[in-house]
Amino acid sequence: MSLKSAANLFINLIPTQLKSRIIVQIDQRRQQKFLNQLRSKIIDFYQTKSIRTEEEEIVVRYLASNPVTVFPYDFQKKYDKSAINVMQDVSNGLRYVMHDHKKLYFKRSYSEAKIKSLYHGLQLDQDPDSPHLYLTDDFNLNSNDVIADIGAAEGNFSLSNIETVKKIYLFECDAEWIEALEATFEPWKEKVVICNQFVSNSDQNDSVALDTFVNEHDDITFLKVDIEGEEANFLAGAKKFLQAEKQFKMAICTYHKQDDEVEFTTILERYNLEVRPTNGFMIFYHDQNIKDPYLRRGLLRVQKKLVKDA
Repeated sequence: MSLKSAANLFINLIPTQLKSRIIVQIDQRRQQKFLNQLRSKIIDFYQTKSIRTEEEEIVVRYLASNPVTVFPYDFQKKYDKSAINVMQDVSNGLRYVMHDHKKLYFKRSYSEAKIKSLYHGLQLDQDPDSPHLYLTDDFNLNSNDVIADIGAAEGNFSLSNIETVKKIYLFECDAEWIEALEATFEPWKEKVVICNQFVSNSDQNDSVALDTFVNEHDDITFLKVDIEGEEANFLAGAKKFLQAEKQFKMAICTYHKQDDEVEFTTILERYNLEVRPTNGFMIFYHDQNIKDPYLRRGLLRVQKKLVKDA
């Protein structure tokens, strides 16, 4: 009998509750080993690189004395997960946190610990120094904007801006998130439309191409696109929108896959759009196939190029 088979037989003889704890511990050790190896690979790769940019140098210096994290920067040390206050709404049974002085609800199945972990990640996402920051002083929203929040999940981005913009379309397919979104945006339901669909490159029962959607909803002026690595399909279904003579802005994520930044930039510039990556890098170690150069831009900020006077 092989060592692996013997180990599996041993685990199968253990009571279920204890077995679950052992499996979790094994998974944690494997993850830690993977992260330690990844840290060494990143440092080695950039130390042997003949020319490093200042941005790359900052990450290498961080990793020299810190473990691998999605955001390899000191700004994350400002946030304390244990300080997050999770409350429960007795009227609907859903847990929530106060986000920009507004209630942000979470999935019914989420424990308090899971919500703290998720919200802590959201805090890091939108820190002013984060490479995943959607808006800046010169890339922002106003009272005439209509948001398409594509991949809304809990809806933190839209909730932060609900009182600024004219209208929001929330695209989300997960039924548990739909319930949470309905609770979160109940005070602003007259200006929020929840669309229980994916936005992709085709029209199916559970998906719609952006070009199809805008045939009936042509008021969108800002798109936030974060759809777990399906951003390329979104772009394939948005060709008419991208080439239309209409001003808009878009923040589209590029961290899920290694080549997304370069590929999306090439595609978007063909439509005569202004494309700028965010500053800094993410280490998306959740991609178990991550490879050099390892560091990925968080997103691209996109808008129509200004027409210069002749």
